[in-house]
Amino acid sequence: MENELISTAQLEELIDAKKVKDIRQIFESVPTIDIAEACDDIEDVKKLVFIFKCVKSEYTAELFTELNPDVKEELIRILSDDQLADILEQQFTDDLVDDIEDMPANLVTRILRNVPKERRSTINRLLNYKENTAGSIMTTELLSLLDTLTADEAISKIRKIGKEKETIYTLFIIDNKRNLVGTLDLDDLIFAKGDEKLADLMNRDFVTVNVNTDQEEVANMVKRYDLNAIAVVNNENRLVGLCTIDDIVDVIEEEATEDVAALAHVTPLEDSYLDTPAWRMAMKCVPWIVVLLILGTFTTMVLDKLQGQQVFLMMPILIAFVPTLMDTGGNAGGQTIALMIRGLATKEFTPKDFFRVILKEALSALMVSSVILVFSFIWFTIEQYTGIVQNVGINGSIDGVAPTIWNGKCWDPEIAGEFAKSVIKVSATVSITLFAASFIAKIVAVLLPLGVAALKKDPAIVAQPLLTTIVDVLALISYLGIATLAFQVL
Repeated sequence: MENELISTAQLEELIDAKKVKDIRQIFESVPTIDIAEACDDIEDVKKLVFIFKCVKSEYTAELFTELNPDVKEELIRILSDDQLADILEQQFTDDLVDDIEDMPANLVTRILRNVPKERRSTINRLLNYKENTAGSIMTTELLSLLDTLTADEAISKIRKIGKEKETIYTLFIIDNKRNLVGTLDLDDLIFAKGDEKLADLMNRDFVTVNVNTDQEEVANMVKRYDLNAIAVVNNENRLVGLCTIDDIVDVIEEEATEDVAALAHVTPLEDSYLDTPAWRMAMKCVPWIVVLLILGTFTTMVLDKLQGQQVFLMMPILIAFVPTLMDTGGNAGGQTIALMIRGLATKEFTPKDFFRVILKEALSALMVSSVILVFSFIWFTIEQYTGIVQNVGINGSIDGVAPTIWNGKCWDPEIAGEFAKSVIKVSATVSITLFAASFIAKIVAVLLPLGVAALKKDPAIVAQPLLTTIVDVLALISYLGIATLAFQVL
C-alpha cells in the first residue's frame, strides 16, 4: 500500500473487517491528510472510533487535526474521556485552539475537562488574544534554552524534550528572566564545540513580533527575513510563543482568500465552499450587491442629466458610446488597483511611498491613455464608415440613413464632406473622453488604495466599488463637457 492513496470504500472495508494490522500500515504509508479526507466521507462517524482504538495516539492526534470540523465535533461527542484525553495530549496547543474556537460551548467544556490544568490555562489565554493576531495563531510548544548552557547541554536537552515541541530547527535563547536574547539554528548548534556557550553562538540580530501584531504583518516578516519560525513576545519583551511556517502558510491562504473575495464584492466564507449552505452563500453576496446598487445611483443621476442635454439630443450616436466609455475607464482603473492592492499586501510599497508611486503610475497612465486615444479614434471612425454604429449626422439630417462604404453614400460629394466632419467630431469626442477617463481612472486607482491603507484599513474592501462609482461619474461629466465643446453647443 506504499505511496498509494486510500479511498473511503477501502477504509470502511478495513474497519468493518476489523483489520487492525492493515489500518496501522495505512498510517505508516499514506499521508495523514489523505486518510482524513477518506474519513470525512464516512457517513457513520461511529466507525472512526475503531481507528482511534487501534492506532497509536501520535497518529490519531494528527488525523484528528486534519478532519472536517463537523466530523471532529461528532467524534468529541462519542469518544470516551480516556480516548479524547490521549488525542488532546498529542495535539499542539495552537491546533487545539483552532479546533475549539468555533465549537459549541458544551464540546469546549468537555475538551477543557480532559486537558491538564496548566494546559487549560494556556488554551484560555490563547483564546483571549484578539482574532487574527500573532497571539491567536502562535503555539506555546516551543524550545527555549538559557544562554548560559553549553552546546552539549543544549543538545542533551533537545534530545530529552525536543520531540514534544512543534519545531526544533530554530532555537530561542533566553536569559534567566525569560527575556529573548537571541536565536540559534539547529545546524549551527550541532557543529559547535561542546563547551561553547549558547551566548557565544546565538544570533543577536533576530526579529520578533508582539502578541498583538496582525497576522498578515507576521506573514510578511517571515517572508522578508526568510524564516521558518518567528518568536512572539509580550509587551515586556518576554518570549511567550512562536509562529511556525505552517501557521504562516495558513495565514497567507486566508488573507489571499479574503482579498479575492473583497475584490469580487463577496464577504469571505468561514467554512469551505462545499460546507457552506446555499442560503449562507447568498447572504454573503447580497450586502455588496445592495451597496453597489446604491452607489450606482450616482451614475444613474449623471446619465439622466446627460440624456437631456442638447448635444446628445442632436447627436444621439454619442449615447451609443457611453457603455464603452464606462467599461474602458473601469478596466483601466481595475488593472491599476489590482497592482496597488497586491503591492500594499506584500509590502512592496506603503503609503509613505505616495509620491514615487503616483509619479510612476501617472507616466504609465499617460502612455496607456495615449495608445487608447489613437486606437479608439481610428476604430470609431471605421465603425461609422462601415455602419457598425449609425451616424446620421446632426438631427438625422442625412436622409435618416447613415452613409457607409456598403451603400456608397459616403462617397457622394454632396454629403461626403458633411458626413466626414460629423464622423471626425464623434470619433474625436469619444476618443478624447476615453483618454481622460483612462487617465483619471488610473490615478484614482492609486489614490484610493493608498488612502485606505493610510487609514489602517484593508484596501481590497472599499477601493473597487468606490473606484467604479467615481470613474463612471467623472467620465460621464467629462463626456458632457468635451461633447459640448466639440459641437459648439453652449
